[in-house]
Amino acid sequence: MNKDLQLVRMLEQEPGLTQNKVIKNLYGNTESKSQTAFRQLKSRVQQKLLNHLYFLDHTDIRHVVARRHEQQCLGLLHQARILTGEGEYKLAEKLYRKALTVAREAELTQYAVMCARILRNLYAEMRNPTRFKAMNQELTKLQEKLTLEDEAEQAFFEVKMFAIYRVRWRQALIKQLPDYLGKLEKLHKKVNSYNTFYYLYVTKLTREELVGNYQEIIRITTDTEKARKQGKINEKRFDKRFNNYMSVYAHLRCRQAEQGLILAEEYFKDFHYSSGNWFYYLETYLLLAAHAKHYEQAYDLLQQARKNPYYRKQRVAAQQRWELYEAYIQFVRPEQSALKMRHFTQFVQTVPDYSRDKQGYNVAILILQFLYYLRRRDIEGLLARLEGLRKYEQRHLRDPATLRSQLFFRMLLMTVKQNFKPEACEKKAAPLLERLRAAPQPGEAYGEIEIIPYEDLWALALDILRQLAADQQAEEQAVRNQVL
Repeated sequence: MNKDLQLVRMLEQEPGLTQNKVIKNLYGNTESKSQTAFRQLKSRVQQKLLNHLYFLDHTDIRHVVARRHEQQCLGLLHQARILTGEGEYKLAEKLYRKALTVAREAELTQYAVMCARILRNLYAEMRNPTRFKAMNQELTKLQEKLTLEDEAEQAFFEVKMFAIYRVRWRQALIKQLPDYLGKLEKLHKKVNSYNTFYYLYVTKLTREELVGNYQEIIRITTDTEKARKQGKINEKRFDKRFNNYMSVYAHLRCRQAEQGLILAEEYFKDFHYSSGNWFYYLETYLLLAAHAKHYEQAYDLLQQARKNPYYRKQRVAAQQRWELYEAYIQFVRPEQSALKMRHFTQFVQTVPDYSRDKQGYNVAILILQFLYYLRRRDIEGLLARLEGLRKYEQRHLRDPATLRSQLFFRMLLMTVKQNFKPEACEKKAAPLLERLRAAPQPGEAYGEIEIIPYEDLWALALDILRQLAADQQAEEQAVRNQVL
């Protein structure tokens, strides 16, 4: 087997191998000569893999629909440029015009400008004044359109940058969004292109997501799907999968888990298993199953993610989220095998209390740790987590929008105050539970995600307390029997 193929197979089988281990497996040692040979091998293999990108199939309907039209346009431009370099102007002109048609139909304005500019220059070279004049006029219109689209794009990506960064940035963005939306609406009325529509559409969804108005997201996505079916939106550009994802996610966040599950199953077939979107969608699908108390289904979906050969392509933070989901599912399904439960125990004991790279899951981590030590009757560990809960609430849960997390933290603290007596805990926490049920879901601006609804976790906490009380009573009875 040649070294090129050997390297590829080795990395496929063990993607976590360090460079020194790879070199030693290939050459038997890690000396300077082997290091140099490996660098040359690595460069050669990398170039071969890059060459294969030209042969990727973009026609699969489970990929982004715009990709195939963009690649077609780029392919035609590449071929036409080569023909131009060889002096084949007439053949090149046909390909440039075809690329321009593709760009127009798909509303790929930047490529349309490129094609029109090249054709204008080509007609000058070919001494064709009629076509030169016509193409020059079209180029002027396209450039004006692109300028306005670029202005909308700038506003859109400013919003996106603030929306996906730190929690306090998201909260500040809420105040600025009316101005951004006003600007985008004005530009869309002036240009009325797919690009300006898209920037406005996504920004509207972002606003509702940040403030937690998920019912409005369901309305927007439903109306958008109707417009698509009516031919009012360019289907060569519009990614219906994103629209479907936002609808499913909104059903999760506004407590319509059963309806969301039906939609999630229907839409899942539209995602290709090799894409990052497949994993993002599956996360929401899994959470819907957990919120609907379909824990077996949630576990099956989790295993589906684990078995995906592209699982390791995800960012480390994404893989940590899957570990957290697995820990929660295993906690509510303690019938898991001893091996899996050992993995769960190790995870809960070693995961940090909270950190910036787990924004959105800090509360989930703290709650899981508290419930874990409660089930184990580990008073020392429980008191340590109790202090963590208090500190986190004081530092990060002061905003009214985090009311659900505030209330649930107080309910968990109640278990310690009432000396773990289930009846007393249930009675004292009843008013808090009523408030929890009435409290709205927080928006994305406040970052916290409930992997399992707090109401269900409280019911689980009470079951744990009842079991602990029953076990303690049984132990006391056993002691009395021995004495007698």
